[in-house]
Amino acid sequence: MDHLLIGAVIAFLVTFSAIPIIIRVAEMKHLFDLPDDERKLHMNPIPSLGGIGIFAGFILAMLIAIPIGSVYIQFITAAVMVVFFLGIKDDIVVLTPLKKFLGQLVAAAILVFKGGVVIDSMHGFMGIENLPYAFSIAITFFTIIVVTNSFNLIDGVDGLAGSLGLLSSIAFGTYFFIAQEPVYAVMSFCMTGSILAFLIFNVSPAKIFMGDTGSLLLGIINSVLVIKFINVASSPVATVAIPSAAALGFAVLFVPLFDTLRIFAYRILSRRSPFSPDRNHVHHLLLEKGCSHNMVTFLAVSFNIIIIGLTYMGRNLGNTILLLGLVSVGFSTISLLIYTNRNKRRKLFYSFRTDKTAEIETKVISLKTGTTGIEAEEIAK
Repeated sequence: MDHLLIGAVIAFLVTFSAIPIIIRVAEMKHLFDLPDDERKLHMNPIPSLGGIGIFAGFILAMLIAIPIGSVYIQFITAAVMVVFFLGIKDDIVVLTPLKKFLGQLVAAAILVFKGGVVIDSMHGFMGIENLPYAFSIAITFFTIIVVTNSFNLIDGVDGLAGSLGLLSSIAFGTYFFIAQEPVYAVMSFCMTGSILAFLIFNVSPAKIFMGDTGSLLLGIINSVLVIKFINVASSPVATVAIPSAAALGFAVLFVPLFDTLRIFAYRILSRRSPFSPDRNHVHHLLLEKGCSHNMVTFLAVSFNIIIIGLTYMGRNLGNTILLLGLVSVGFSTISLLIYTNRNKRRKLFYSFRTDKTAEIETKVISLKTGTTGIEAEEIAK
C-alpha cells in the first residue's frame, strides 16, 4: 500500500510542477498546436507538450516506487521510452503515419519478445482457447498497436483522453492491488497521479494539450495493463480470478478502443489509410449534437463506467456473449448518434430552404406591387 501512495503522490507532484514550466517554454519557443479548418476543434494556438510532464511524473514515480528486482520492468520502461521519443518528435516536427507505425512496432516488439506481454489464449471466445505461437504473437502486436493508437485518436476534446486514461488506470490499479500484483498496481497508480495533475491544466478551456507524447504514452501503458489484467484474472491460480476477464478488459477501454476499431474499419473499407484524419470520431458526433467539451467528456466517461458495471455484472455469461454484446451496444449507440445528427441537419436544411423561399416570394411580391418589404410580407401571408 505504501508503494502505491508514494508512487501516486510523486507522479502527481512532479507532473503538477512540470506543466507550468512546459507551458512557459512552449510559449517562448512557439511550440503550439495550431488550429485549422479540417478537424482541430480549438480556436487559439495552445502548447501541445503536456505529455512531457505526464511522462516525467510517471517514469520517475514508477522507478522509485516499484520494488527492486521486478521482472520485465526494464523492458516495459524501454518500450515506454521508444514511444515517448516517438511522440515528442511528432509533436515538434510531425512524423508521417508510416514512421509513427514503425516506431510503435519497435515498442511492441520489445514488450512481446522481452517484456513478457503476450496474449496466448482467446479464453473461450468463439470456443477458442490456446493459440498457436504465430497467432499469439500476431494478435498481441495487433492489440498493442490498436490500444496505443486508441488514446491518440480519442484525444480530440479537452480532458477526454486524460479522463478515460484516469478511469482505466484506476480500474486496473484497483484490481492489481486486490490481486496482489504490486508491479502493475504501482504502474497503474503512478499513471493515475500523473494524469490527475495534467487534467488540472487540460479541462476546458485547456491551457495545454498532452499531444502525441502523452496520448501514445497512455496507450502503450494501457496496452500492457489490459493484457496483464486478462492473463492474471483468467488464470486458474489467480488470487482474484474474474470470469470473462477478456470482455471486462475490453469494457474498461471500451470508448477509445471501440471508436478506434470502428474508425479503422471504416477507413479501410473506404480504401483509405487507417491513420488518415477525419471528423467521424465519437467526440465529433457528440459535438455535432451541440455538446460542450466538458459535456462530451462527461458523457463518454459516464458511458464507459456504465459499460464496465454492466459487463462485470454479467461476467458469468462468458467472453463470447459479452464481447458480441459490447460490439452490438457500440454500433447501436454510434448509429443512434449518426441518425439523430442527420435528422438535425435535415431539419436545418429544410428550415433554411423555407426561409429562403419566403424571402424570395416577398421580394417578388414587392417588385410586382411596388410595396415595401413589410407590406409584401403581409400580402404573402
